[in-house]
Amino acid sequence: MTGTWRSRLSRSLWGVADYRNLWMSQTASLCGTGITLLALPLVALHGLDASAFEIGVLWAVEYLPILLFGLPVGVWVERLPLRAVMVAADAVRAAALLAVPTALALDALSMPLLYAVTFLIGLGTLFYDVAQLSVMPALVAEDRLVDANGKLELSRSVSQIGSPAVGGVLVQLLTAPLAVLADAVSYLASAYFVLRIRTPAPASPPAEHSSLRRNIGEGVRFVFGHPLMRPLLLCATLAELASAIILALQVVYASDGLSMSPAVIGVALAVGNGGGVVGALVAEPFARRFGTGRAFVVSIVLFTAGTAVLPMASGPVTFAAGMFVAYLGALVFNVLQVSLCQAVTPPHLLGRMNSVFRFATWGVIPLGAAGGGLLVDHIGLQGVFWIAAGLNAVAVLPVLFSAIPRLGEVVHHGADQPAPKAMAGETRERSEDPVTDGR
Repeated sequence: MTGTWRSRLSRSLWGVADYRNLWMSQTASLCGTGITLLALPLVALHGLDASAFEIGVLWAVEYLPILLFGLPVGVWVERLPLRAVMVAADAVRAAALLAVPTALALDALSMPLLYAVTFLIGLGTLFYDVAQLSVMPALVAEDRLVDANGKLELSRSVSQIGSPAVGGVLVQLLTAPLAVLADAVSYLASAYFVLRIRTPAPASPPAEHSSLRRNIGEGVRFVFGHPLMRPLLLCATLAELASAIILALQVVYASDGLSMSPAVIGVALAVGNGGGVVGALVAEPFARRFGTGRAFVVSIVLFTAGTAVLPMASGPVTFAAGMFVAYLGALVFNVLQVSLCQAVTPPHLLGRMNSVFRFATWGVIPLGAAGGGLLVDHIGLQGVFWIAAGLNAVAVLPVLFSAIPRLGEVVHHGADQPAPKAMAGETRERSEDPVTDGR
């Protein structure tokens, strides 16, 4: 019995020590971040009597580093040891959060300080995510990337459900400034697990260390010139814009538009996030059974259908159902998109590829949130949610008119400009060694 268990573990990603440490690092970080999303606004509200506008600015400042450094960060990450970047990012975020209770103790807490803390958290998250996405392909075999990214997205979805509840309890028991300490500790735990990773990450060739502008341009040209990544980037950016509109207004819509109580809203949103958990679990087996291309198309149809249900919702059940389907499709798409892009990108371009995607998809989040809020006065909440559904419907077009629907499996990069080779019905042999295949 023990031998069978060990055999199964050796074939599972949980048996890959370095991947397990990466998963633990991200999970610890995500759980703490979920607490801070609740704690920092409460610090501003109760400790500084902040206005609604100031809370909105506090939320937007976290995305400012993406607009300022979203493209060059890929070049910088490629020129540095990836694990060192991740550890430094965790250390910066932990130090920033520790400044909150320290300032409170010294009676020096202020909104400018909270803005600075939020900016540093956003900056650290940007560096950490680009480095983490770049180091992943060195830790697992390519035929296991979908499964590996699915497990990471699963921890993200679970943290989105559980962390706010845990944060609420901690704020209630410890007060908001002390609850922020939990997030600081989580970043230190994240750094510890990164330090336990032993597989060396691929280093950039010396020739790549040219001018910053040239390196950024090469990354942008690679993504937009790639027959698979260009349509995925266009689709993901439009979908993220729609998602930003919905996330910014979901509570207002549920409360004012559907007359739901706070408790019912909380349950409905938890059910919606549950769709993300299911999506992370089914992405890999679904793509393996029906092919990556078909899975992409189905995922887009799902999150489009889910968002189309929202403006037609008549109560908490239909609202929760729409959110569930939208999250289900979005998480399947995210897992497949990240895995495909990692597989077809040469190691020396991973940082720049990831930064281009982060810049485009995360950069539109403040625009979507602000734009949706401005349109409410003119067309109403229901009209704004119809616009979000329309954006998702348009997002499917770049994918449909590309080679993606015909993909069978995630393909190997092989060259700087690979063509889609693995079509429906094809099979390929792959190495089970996580550090072979040119890594």
